[in-house]
Amino acid sequence: MTEAELYTLYKGVYVPTLVHSPDSLKYYEEFTFRPDDVLIVTYPKSGTTWMQEIVPLIVSGGDPASVESLPNWDRVPWLEQNQACTLHLEQRASPRVFVTHFHYNMMPASFLEAKPKVIYVMRNPKDVFTSCFHFFGSTSFLVKPGPQSEFLHKFLNGDVMFGSWFDHVKDWLSAGSNERIMYISYEEMILDLKDSVSRMALFLEKPLDAEVIEKIADRCLFKNMKKNNMSNYSMVPREVIDQTKSGFLRKGIAGDWKNQLTKAEAEHFDAVYKDKMKNVNYKFVWE
Repeated sequence: MTEAELYTLYKGVYVPTLVHSPDSLKYYEEFTFRPDDVLIVTYPKSGTTWMQEIVPLIVSGGDPASVESLPNWDRVPWLEQNQACTLHLEQRASPRVFVTHFHYNMMPASFLEAKPKVIYVMRNPKDVFTSCFHFFGSTSFLVKPGPQSEFLHKFLNGDVMFGSWFDHVKDWLSAGSNERIMYISYEEMILDLKDSVSRMALFLEKPLDAEVIEKIADRCLFKNMKKNNMSNYSMVPREVIDQTKSGFLRKGIAGDWKNQLTKAEAEHFDAVYKDKMKNVNYKFVWE
């Protein structure tokens, strides 16, 4: 099926129609943020599910019930998706934790007024592309990637759900001139998860002792998180996400793009990246 059949064009980017109804987008636009809310922001396939595990554990002081009692889309809901309308989020105790895939310029007025804390997670776009290529092919609600060369062209042009990776990252980096946004990368978390958890805990003003940080980091190792049925999408019907084609939590590594892209494709990707990111001063771990 095509983009016209499966996606809605919202504020200039494609969003999957199945989970983005007019009512859910209206709810998002009118949502009332609190200053002590925590918003996780990611471009798709950049560590979203990982953060939906880590942040609730930090906020709860390491209580495993925080990630065992609710599926991750209810415990840390996407504000722009259908289920947010049904969860009575205004009744949740602070600090509430949410996630979004939206660009900074798509944030509602209440976000700009309340200035909640934001953790923005970035990932090497070659690995984002690789993960998207496998994930899109396993779902019924996203446009199939088709031949790799064709999907690469779409990805680099931003003709995929949630638009351009380059625009998303640049947009959120341009918003970071205050202490309310923490930037972290998927690669940093893989290199040293304990240090990453510790830094996030400090940012969220939830200081934790070394033992708790160690337990959270261990629980959030990919191999352990994959066992959590509240996080591994095993409850999602096969006709929506067919995990026999590609596991939702697939590899959880950095550098898998080397097994996916041809030499010519990688060189083309690098050339586009160099051009689009030439005015960005941020030092990315993968560079």
